[in-house]
Amino acid sequence: MPFIRITLGRAASPAQKQAIAHQATALIAELLHKRAEVTAVHVDSTPAETWCIAGEPVAAALTPTHSDIYITAGTNTAAEKAAMIAALHRLLGETLGAVPAASYIVIHEIAASDWGYAGLTQAARRQAASVL
Repeated sequence: MPFIRITLGRAASPAQKQAIAHQATALIAELLHKRAEVTAVHVDSTPAETWCIAGEPVAAALTPTHSDIYITAGTNTAAEKAAMIAALHRLLGETLGAVPAASYIVIHEIAASDWGYAGLTQAARRQAASVL
């Protein structure tokens, strides 16, 4: 039940945002083995003038991005997470054009007891599955 938040530093069309959400969902299912049907993706744009890198405005030819990926702790290897970071960075560049090197992708690993969906924590889901 991952959650992905992608913030873009330039305006993007609804079609671009939908394409990013769709493809990010496919990547997390393929590379991190998460269920697409419970993957939520939020893509948002902020004004270009709100972004600076090294204290300076980002060049007009670049689209800065920041992505946060939330997954349950201990469910993926370092290699899988590295592949996800590389693939999402590639996806953003292919969809938006050039992105600065300082466009970060952060994977947050949350304890199974600390998050969930549909009113159940991940820990409760695991416990229920082990009983069956």
